[in-house]
Amino acid sequence: MTNHPEQERASYRFLWPPDWQHVGSCSSVKPRVCSCLQMWGRIFLSPKLLSRIHLTWSHRHLFTMQLKTKEFESLFTDGLKSLADIFEKHRFELRIAGGAVRDLLSGQRPEDVDFATTATPEEMKRMFQAAGIRMINNKGEKHGTITARVHNENFEVTTLRVDVQTDGRHAEVEFTTDWQKDAERRDLTINSMFLGLDGTVYDYFQGYEDLQNRKVRFVGSAAPRIQEDYLRILRYFRFYGRVASEPDQHDPDTLEAIQENASGLAAISGERIWVELKKMLVGNHAAHLLELVYELGLAQYIGLPAEGNVEEMKQVCQKAYGTSPKPVTVLAALFRSPDDVERLDLRLKISREEKTLGLFLVRRRRDLVKGQDEHDGLKPFTDFVIDSRELDAQSKVLELLKYQGEVKLLAELKRWSIPRFPVSGHDLRRLGITTGKEIGTTLQELRDVWKKSRYQLGKEELLSTISRS
Repeated sequence: MTNHPEQERASYRFLWPPDWQHVGSCSSVKPRVCSCLQMWGRIFLSPKLLSRIHLTWSHRHLFTMQLKTKEFESLFTDGLKSLADIFEKHRFELRIAGGAVRDLLSGQRPEDVDFATTATPEEMKRMFQAAGIRMINNKGEKHGTITARVHNENFEVTTLRVDVQTDGRHAEVEFTTDWQKDAERRDLTINSMFLGLDGTVYDYFQGYEDLQNRKVRFVGSAAPRIQEDYLRILRYFRFYGRVASEPDQHDPDTLEAIQENASGLAAISGERIWVELKKMLVGNHAAHLLELVYELGLAQYIGLPAEGNVEEMKQVCQKAYGTSPKPVTVLAALFRSPDDVERLDLRLKISREEKTLGLFLVRRRRDLVKGQDEHDGLKPFTDFVIDSRELDAQSKVLELLKYQGEVKLLAELKRWSIPRFPVSGHDLRRLGITTGKEIGTTLQELRDVWKKSRYQLGKEELLSTISRS
């Protein structure tokens, strides 16, 4: 097999897991050298040591391995095969990039697949036009991204880039054909790998080793990576919750860099912050990471109250564990008043649904609680839903039950269907009740009787209570 240019200095490669196939073979190495390496490898070398030896020999610090999994093979639709043929025909390299490689190495099929190439945007446009391929969404072109529509699939392909200038939010880029230079500009080692369509993984910064060890590291030094885009602070937290097996196993230098650059988040748009924060809150170690947000002085820059109730938040996370609370449900524990919800919305531009949920939880978490009757603890919550005129009342109460840790009642409410109140204003008019005020009052009285019957009384039974009064 012919080596790619950056592999020429990395001929001696060692691969250890049983489901990886060797990229090259010992036939490319002198027999005596090969024999020696195999002997000492069998006797002494651990997988981690093999990785280090490879990286020592490779002047480009490139580690490669071969991926052959059903998740990877499932990506090869007619669209991708056609796309690959176009790039091969014009002698440009095309590789899967970033998060999709990380997911595939974790045994998952990625939801989104981004591609990187040595072709410039202009070269891609000429290729696609010659092949009759339609291009859509040209907004990404100035950043090097072309979106091609092939066999009813969209493929985002981005030219390899280097950052020329950054301001902590955006970067001015130049195009390159150097894969390592592009990898250097990425945020985390686990997101800096490439995957050739032949299954070859290209790893310049030990991303695969970090993924195996469930370690989250910035590419190079943390501080300059963060200063290129301060949102990377929250991306670090988000991926820590996704990858790390235990809380509080951070590199102290990384936390120091985050703390020193916290104020940079003030210039990041609220919408971008909210996207990352929501993902962090639904991942693992959410309570630990939110506590770190406060310890490192980030809260004031991302819309959270300076004096947030961290202890309540930790209790709520513990009580709600396994119930998949919404991000706002977790954050509500930090809030001491409705004003905190308003300030969050002002900074992060949360949705109307998210804001109303936050306000509901802060206002009702203490007074809307389970009933005294142990056999009917759900009744206060169902009564609230019945009386509410809001379509999402039941979903809000479900989040309240998660907040309160009422797992049994949560399961009951999920099974409960809102019953229909059987009496209407038309029924009362037939009984001679005609004024709007009297109809309204009577309907409410009948609704209270109906609730006390646990929603069992029918129309005739309820109307009969009027005739007796």
